[in-house]
Amino acid sequence: MEKLLRGKLVRKADIAVKSRKPAPAADEKETALADRQCHPVAFLAKSLADENRLRIILCVSNGKTSVSGIVEELGLSQPLVSHHLKELKRSLLVKIERSGPFIYYELVDPRILDVIRTLSAVATDLLTARETF
Repeated sequence: MEKLLRGKLVRKADIAVKSRKPAPAADEKETALADRQCHPVAFLAKSLADENRLRIILCVSNGKTSVSGIVEELGLSQPLVSHHLKELKRSLLVKIERSGPFIYYELVDPRILDVIRTLSAVATDLLTARETF
């Protein structure tokens, strides 16, 4: 079957073939996968982008710790610690355990410490090489 397209006779089969997009290359597939991973990585990075949250993560990485224990160890106010713990819980970085009237916080995944160590090493290297701010 033929169709008039821009003043030319074109077969329907030719239109279908021309309108198909080529299959993505392997590199494009990896990029698409990376694009899909950007949102959760950015969400996690935002959660780690506060010095007090990093200190709290390190504090609770030693085991179950109460809010008062974190306040005492880090020298921060209780409302500030509670705020950051709420954000860390929302980010799925810490979990809670209730024991009577007490709430204890604990790091969900110890791999987050590896991420923090890696970021620390990169930050140290980059800032050591930097001459101006």
